[in-house]
Amino acid sequence: MPRVDRDPGALYGRTTKMVQFVEAAEIILALADDDELRDAVVTLAVHAGIAASDVICLRRLGYYWQSGNHHEAIEHLRRADAASARHLSTLLSLKTRAGYGHDTMSPSNVTRAVRAMQYLSETARAA
Repeated sequence: MPRVDRDPGALYGRTTKMVQFVEAAEIILALADDDELRDAVVTLAVHAGIAASDVICLRRLGYYWQSGNHHEAIEHLRRADAASARHLSTLLSLKTRAGYGHDTMSPSNVTRAVRAMQYLSETARAA
């Protein structure tokens, strides 16, 4: 079963990853020209959002779901916080295009990803 139960190491590790990805995305946004590095920002936002979702689940449910099936992770997050699940769904819908697609993310998709990342990281910090 891909369930990871709460332990100090898991909570610390997922929180640390969340902070690193959020900070990296914010640094790139601050330093890059508008057309540069959009895909990198979205990819970092996705990873930050996934880590934040894990933190939310660890704190509210006592576990997080670690598998390749993103729909299962969204359903587990929904049990902890329905609004957070919607934001994770937004990020995961952009993941493949940002990381593996051939076209660059649009500015509106970057905005959507950053907003979702910020919501999830703020919720994780408050959980």
